[in-house]
Amino acid sequence: MARTQYEGDWSKDVHDALDGSGVTQIGYVPDGGMKNVINYCIDNPKMSAIPLASEEEGPCLAAGAWLGGGKAAIIMQSTGIGNAINTFSMIEVCQFPCLVLVSHRSSWGEGNRWQTPMGQRGPDYFKMAGFHTHFVEHGIDAGETVAAAAAQAYNTGNGIGVFFSQRVMGVKKFL
Repeated sequence: MARTQYEGDWSKDVHDALDGSGVTQIGYVPDGGMKNVINYCIDNPKMSAIPLASEEEGPCLAAGAWLGGGKAAIIMQSTGIGNAINTFSMIEVCQFPCLVLVSHRSSWGEGNRWQTPMGQRGPDYFKMAGFHTHFVEHGIDAGETVAAAAAQAYNTGNGIGVFFSQRVMGVKKFL
């Protein structure tokens, strides 16, 4: 089977990887590309899906979960990285794990010029904040990549960003 012909549900695979990793708190800013992942998390009685007013609240949620003996993940769009960069920097200093799933705008066939600057620079900003980054270009790799990233985050206490290409999520059309 060719990688681009994956017929599974990558969103369900991502949810199952989070669930299998023991993640019980999901902080999210609503996002069309990740909406099915978010909905699976909302529907899971073992998870608390928490809408964030701003992306900068995400690392605070992750810190609180870790201090309380739990595991959290954040779901956001790449344009929100700029809103959270200051709080992302505390992860390295405070040494708590932070798993962030990012819908990577401007990665594949982007049609909205406003998404390009932060979409292109987002992974670099993550690295400057001390994060390790992974990329999902094909749906078949989504669950496995998230499971590996979760293990890396929770075993090392590092920030891990997983960027999902629009090739996986679908390209939004703007006219």
